[in-house]
Amino acid sequence: MGLFNNYNELEKQLLEHYIQFFSVMGLPDAKKTAKDMLDKAISESKERKSYYLPSNFGDIILENEKAENPIIEKLAEFFRKTLSTKRVEGVRDEDVRWWWNLNDIERRMILKIDEFHKLALFIKEMEGGKSAKEAGKAIWEAHPTYTETDPSIKPEKAPSGLTKEDYCLPIELKDRINIYVEKRGKDDPEGFKKDIEASSTFNALVRKEIKAGKI
Repeated sequence: MGLFNNYNELEKQLLEHYIQFFSVMGLPDAKKTAKDMLDKAISESKERKSYYLPSNFGDIILENEKAENPIIEKLAEFFRKTLSTKRVEGVRDEDVRWWWNLNDIERRMILKIDEFHKLALFIKEMEGGKSAKEAGKAIWEAHPTYTETDPSIKPEKAPSGLTKEDYCLPIELKDRINIYVEKRGKDDPEGFKKDIEASSTFNALVRKEIKAGKI
């Protein structure tokens, strides 16, 4: 079977994008890694009945547009109920549109790349002599951690001693956080590194910067 068999046009574009992504990283099995990741994203999306979510799902959540399908409306209502808590965290309408108007496979691939980076850090920390518990804590200190649901709920499998400032961030903030990370890393790498080291978790730093109007 060809590499692009059974994919729609968007999925073909995603496969090409992530093959290039992994190739730039120097992975010798870039094509297989990208294809396996994409196949898993598609399988999960279909299994969880989100594969056919409309491209205006974010606008449906915001009630700017109506869902023709009652099942879509029911799902939108579920996420709508989390908006008040997310707005306290700084989520804006444009953040909701950015995330939820993406194709479901795009969203899942973004999340899988996050997990890929975290796993790489976990392995590196373990190889450096840290315990699994210590390596897991290092991930929270070095990477933002997200949730699609209520950010006020204590995350499962998280390090002990977390406060609400450390809890998962709303996934809708991811694009703004990426822009912030890239800018700080480019304009003020030393100061950024010190701020990360001085924070209990990366999430706590993000919340501080959001309150200061920097994200």
